[in-house]
Amino acid sequence: MDIRPLKIEHAFEITPQQFPDDRGVFTSPFQSAALAKVIGHTLTVAQTNVSVSRKGAFRGIHYADVPPSQAKYVTAVSGSLIDFIVDIRVGSPTFGQWDSVVLDTKDRKAVYLPEGMGHALFALEDESTALYLCSTPFSPGREHGLNPLDSSIGLETPAGVEPVISEKDAAAPSLEEAAAQGLLPTYAACLEFYNSLT
Repeated sequence: MDIRPLKIEHAFEITPQQFPDDRGVFTSPFQSAALAKVIGHTLTVAQTNVSVSRKGAFRGIHYADVPPSQAKYVTAVSGSLIDFIVDIRVGSPTFGQWDSVVLDTKDRKAVYLPEGMGHALFALEDESTALYLCSTPFSPGREHGLNPLDSSIGLETPAGVEPVISEKDAAAPSLEEAAAQGLLPTYAACLEFYNSLT
């Protein structure tokens, strides 16, 4: 598999090798040892999540308190989605910036984002299904969100596709508001936590 660093430090795009034949295709989208070589530790999978989305569904921007937060390994099992990784770590050289990867069943790419990152998905077609491998279980009291339409972040979605956002995400604060309220993780705390995993 090919693992490419994204412009947000500690996040990666993973492209697995595919083996087509007259029956279809076989691939191995998650390989623990290969990922561990680039992130410096084995990803513990404590929970798996599946989301099925209509076209235009915009999930996120979600994140959790550090520590322990939640690292995620995300791929598509049907349809296609834009996966957005947002650097919300206060003090990071790329704070407020984002990168994205299209997840679909053609290239079968995956995204790894470490603890302390903001994450969002935008569905490009109906019945788009994402599979998440998560390092820790969902913990409602430690989960937070940012408004995915926050203009200061500026996530780019396709023209002509109306975003469908939950009431909770629409009511979430902007990046500036969350920073002012002390809700965001710090870059220093994230680095300390990453080092504790090696």
